Amino acid sequence: MLVFVPLVSALLGAASVGSVKSGPEVEFGIDVAEKGLWHEARFRFEKAILINPKDAAALNDLAVALEQEGEFAKAREAYEKALKLRPGDTYIQQNFDLFREADDKRNRKSKKKP
Repeated sequence: MLVFVPLVSALLGAASVGSVKSGPEVEFGIDVAEKGLWHEARFRFEKAILINPKDAAALNDLAVALEQEGEFAKAREAYEKALKLRPGDTYIQQNFDLFREADDKRNRKSKKKP
């Protein structure tokens, strides 16, 4: 089972700097993520990105949802896009750093298995 509580607080921190146009979708996505409904949250974050492809906060939130769903390669892409749009953003960088640490662990474990 994946860790839920820290990721939701990471979503809440990043959402405060999101776009006004895509804001309602991001807010709804955060609400459902808090309830553990990651598939719906992912849908809402993807919709927010369709509305505003340059919404780094929505990309960050999408990355968290993708990570929760086990879509690690897609999560990495979303984090990287978010950081390109907003280099140096502390929330996004922190989430990406935590993701990379966990992803490195997963990759080491899978290499050890016969």
